[in-house]
Amino acid sequence: MAISKDKKNTLVADLTELLSSAKTTVYAKYQGLTVAELQELRKAARESGVKIKVVKNRLVRVAMGQIAVYKDTDTTGLTGQLLYAVSADDEVAPAKVLAEFAKKHNALSLAGGFSDLGVALSEDEVKSLAAMPTKNELIAQVVAQLLSPVTDSISGLSGGLSGIVSGLEAHAS
Repeated sequence: MAISKDKKNTLVADLTELLSSAKTTVYAKYQGLTVAELQELRKAARESGVKIKVVKNRLVRVAMGQIAVYKDTDTTGLTGQLLYAVSADDEVAPAKVLAEFAKKHNALSLAGGFSDLGVALSEDEVKSLAAMPTKNELIAQVVAQLLSPVTDSISGLSGGLSGIVSGLEAHAS
């Protein structure tokens, strides 16, 4: 069923706004997924702060043409049935959400993406992004590294103190 020109203009305006604020956009082939599986993907994406869009590739190209950063971006990979995962907060989340879902559903396969700088990302680059820890995981790792000396010192001191107390108790009896 064809959609009206007004509806297309609205879709392009929404896509333009979404892509303008995106840190990363990842697209994947989804042919063969059921409606229930797509709903499951959308739910998982929502929980990670990622938006999933299923729109015609031509409309995505038009929207990208209206954004200065994406004007010269290579869009030759936008062919076939694609869905787009977009995040305005986390560079890794779209790739991670789609990669996790693809592990359970063979019908979904990563195809490529775009960075916030307008650089086209290959399938391998998107897979590498998906393997990276999220921003929150990286922050947790840095905090753990910073607290490690403190934790080690406390453990050492408490172990030494318990040894002294045990020695004193043994000597007292």
